[in-house]
Amino acid sequence: MATLIHTLADHSDDINYCAFSSSCLATCSLDKTIRVYSLNNFTELPYSPLKGHTYAVHCCCFSPSGHILASCSTDGTTMVWDTHDGQVLAVLEQPSSSPVRVCRFSPESTYLVSGAADGSVVLWNVQSLKLYRSGSVKDGSLVACAFSPSGNFFVTGSSCGDLTIWDDKMRCLYNEKAHDLGVTCCDISSQPVSDGEHGFKYFQMASCGQDNQIKLWLILFADFLGVELKYKCTLNGHSAPVLACAFSYDGQMLVSGSVDKCVIIYETSTGNTLLTLSQHTRYVTTCAFAPHRPLLATGSMDKTVNVWQFDLKQPCAGNMVESASKVAVEDWSEDDVSAWLCAQDLADFVELFKMNNIDGKELLNLTKESLTNELKIESLGLRRKVLQKIEELRMKTISVPVTIPDEFLCPITRELMKDPVIAADGYSYEKEAIENWINSKRRSSPMTNLPLPSPMLTPNRTLKMAISRWLETQQK
Repeated sequence: MATLIHTLADHSDDINYCAFSSSCLATCSLDKTIRVYSLNNFTELPYSPLKGHTYAVHCCCFSPSGHILASCSTDGTTMVWDTHDGQVLAVLEQPSSSPVRVCRFSPESTYLVSGAADGSVVLWNVQSLKLYRSGSVKDGSLVACAFSPSGNFFVTGSSCGDLTIWDDKMRCLYNEKAHDLGVTCCDISSQPVSDGEHGFKYFQMASCGQDNQIKLWLILFADFLGVELKYKCTLNGHSAPVLACAFSYDGQMLVSGSVDKCVIIYETSTGNTLLTLSQHTRYVTTCAFAPHRPLLATGSMDKTVNVWQFDLKQPCAGNMVESASKVAVEDWSEDDVSAWLCAQDLADFVELFKMNNIDGKELLNLTKESLTNELKIESLGLRRKVLQKIEELRMKTISVPVTIPDEFLCPITRELMKDPVIAADGYSYEKEAIENWINSKRRSSPMTNLPLPSPMLTPNRTLKMAISRWLETQQK
């Protein structure tokens, strides 16, 4: 299922972290440097290694576009680098000057989080590169962080074992004791799942710790629903503390690395072990899936980073580059376009398309002239190949279903209503969803957050007839 295709051995000390963009792999180390490699041939970029930190570099991460890279260090700073030329854009000093253990960009690149050994957590404004808000966990060092897919919430993990959920105003919304001996890492899948009980859309979160365990959680982020965290299961494959975990792009796989020197890949839907990799000779400290390619990187205290490639014939690996196909092309994000390019054997164009902000709508509007004059693709053969693939996409969009009118969707489940009812707040909901809402002891409106004066529900027959008529038009 996975083949070791490259071993990077350029660092002179322990590897602490590795991170992918759509075209690069970054690694950081106790040797105070960050190294950046091209995914085309795993050669270092001309400006690598990046030198600027005066002590060990604990974490590094790319912005969603891949245009900037952040790194944080024992020296109490988070440095921001331009990935085109390796120039330093900013040196962000933790207010307390405490060693910075983790840094993360929000999905829309609005914020950069830095978390430190004294428990302080800072939200930096990425555009201005200035401090926006700061806070602190109750106890312990802040060692882990993950953003919700919307970017409006983030989760931190501490050495005392707590998971804490914050909003983008740095308000602490929820706290959970997750690992008795301390959290070491956490990650949130970008793909939603149903809890199978109430029909709410949750996201999977994984946390790992010094207790040898990986815990899977279901987490609900919604401005009008509040935040909810539900324990799902525990994965017990490792025999020693688990130091790292990460979801695949489609959320179907989870990888972990441990003090037991092993890397384990799980199927998240079942919790079954898919693969165990044991090539590292010391503790495995970091692991990461590439966002748009079937690649996995694992780093270790043995000073090496192993890069693995998955067999695309395997169902899970194939889904890593097919998830964009579940969304209408015109609604694709730039990342979805990148995934499509990789699946069409056009990965060399990922960086070019990202630099020009090509999303699904822009992709469908590309012409021979725009490929030549605006994107500067000089090769006639490559232009023809890209245009042929785009034309195939255009043909597929003809059969894309019409978007469901918003008033036909239940505000709670965001799915087409089958049995709409009117609640005391005047809004219509799917009957089962609002009943579950009320039965779970929530006494406020899902839409207004104001108290519901009555639990009474009235069938909305007019809306039900309108939905039926709409469905009939879609079947003609």
